[in-house]
Amino acid sequence: MSYSPVSYSQEIPAQAETTLANRPLAGCSLRIALLGYRSHPHVGGQGIYLQYLSKALVELGHSVDVISGPPYPDLDPRVRLIQLPSLDLYAHPNPTRALRPKHLLSLADFYEWWSKLSGAFGEPYSFGRRLHAYFKKHKPHYDIVHDNQSLCYGLLDLQKRGVNVIATVHHPITQDRDLALAAATEKGQRWLINRWYSFLVMQKNVVQQLKHVITVSHQSQRDITAAFDRSAQDIQVIPNGVDATIFKPHDNISRTPFRLITTASSDQLLKGLSVLLRALAQLRDEFPNLHLTVIGKLKENGETQKELQALNLQDAVQFKSGISNQALVEEYAQASIAIVPSLYEGFGLPAAEAMACGVPLICSDGGALPEVVGDAARLVRAGNVDDLLTALRELVMDDKAREHLGAQGRAHILQQLSWDCVGKKMEAYCYQVFQHEAQGGAVEDRKLSCEQVQNAYD
Repeated sequence: MSYSPVSYSQEIPAQAETTLANRPLAGCSLRIALLGYRSHPHVGGQGIYLQYLSKALVELGHSVDVISGPPYPDLDPRVRLIQLPSLDLYAHPNPTRALRPKHLLSLADFYEWWSKLSGAFGEPYSFGRRLHAYFKKHKPHYDIVHDNQSLCYGLLDLQKRGVNVIATVHHPITQDRDLALAAATEKGQRWLINRWYSFLVMQKNVVQQLKHVITVSHQSQRDITAAFDRSAQDIQVIPNGVDATIFKPHDNISRTPFRLITTASSDQLLKGLSVLLRALAQLRDEFPNLHLTVIGKLKENGETQKELQALNLQDAVQFKSGISNQALVEEYAQASIAIVPSLYEGFGLPAAEAMACGVPLICSDGGALPEVVGDAARLVRAGNVDDLLTALRELVMDDKAREHLGAQGRAHILQQLSWDCVGKKMEAYCYQVFQHEAQGGAVEDRKLSCEQVQNAYD
């Protein structure tokens, strides 16, 4: 299949301001539940998605609950949190001793515990069982139940009961698994990797059977089709958003020369941090004052730490994790250049956040990143150290180019990817699903074109 990259700025023009009175189903406030098996913003982009999507939908006049396992999300006060407690074994000091006699009465608890001990990841499946039990006991009524990539069997149970279920797949986790397998050097490692990602069997089955699936980019749409055998024509594309009222330039904070910033959890090959470190090591011969701040946690004795030592970069790279949004914005305000070196991204929220803060951005062409950044960032080939090195050298030396690129990025976010724009697109899709299910619409009619999403308010 041939493919020409398309940016959101080319495909989806900016939304006009609207009011509840002139939107589809005028005056109809939907009751929406958003689901997440773990949802704190500090544990990944999925928590950020839930936080801002719920706020955007509330501000459009809808009633929104978030049903989540721990660690729980940070939510707008207008959004109700419904907690589905798990064993939360990744926060437990001794997971092997976390199981108590009472947990033996719960298959969800036992499965979560046994999966952790046997090298698998059982949280999504266990969340689905708890979700099913919650709906069976409390019988809540929602017009829309929107899952955030748990893709658990419990969603199919709800769909069979007549619940209007939507699921967002940010990208198929097969990408993470395949990259880890390619990097494995021993047979035992490959077995452990396949064991960890065994939940993908469930996710594939669920994606194939759900009526309504959303993804955040055309790249992810193609990847879901390839990985999960679901037709691209039956996957709606609605991008992620950025809170441009929080992620914004701070004129009262001066940018520090030669200060670089990136977001990457260490030892996650997909994020391409190793590519950036190798480019940085070479560039410091010319610019010894270069310093990199990594928003992420350095794993002790991990591959990234070993690489830092091998490249003699221990004093040139600083890791910061668990910081607030405000602290992150201040980090962006001090940086002179942001870099997103990912080998693959299903969307690439750090790229959008950096642009929203007016930081000039160098970005790989991995996955959906070209869609996200449009012409508002300097693109380099994913995984290519020389490309990144050249782009960094040129931008470090050109003050005017940095200033122009930073302004371009901020304008791009305001016009295309603010949560105000994205929330309205999501609302239009929810209305469409609600109407079709109420009228018994055919599955092939449920996917909106980008033009239909855009024109839903006209």
